[in-house]
Amino acid sequence: MEPINEVHVREPGLVVVDIAAADDATVLAFQEALAGRWATATADRATQDAGRPGVRLRCFLDLRQPLDS
Repeated sequence: MEPINEVHVREPGLVVVDIAAADDATVLAFQEALAGRWATATADRATQDAGRPGVRLRCFLDLRQPLDS
């Protein structure tokens, strides 16, 4: 994954979440759970690093903007 950009964490309440799991379905389901609670910039797909197990996904949350259930 790319290094975390300073703009993504420049203020309190902004969070970068790196998710690792066995498959795309799992990381996307977890991202969906986060997006159901907070304002989230979601990713469309996971990445897989050659020679490393599982897949990875990065999303960006704004904890200052909770969503209503």
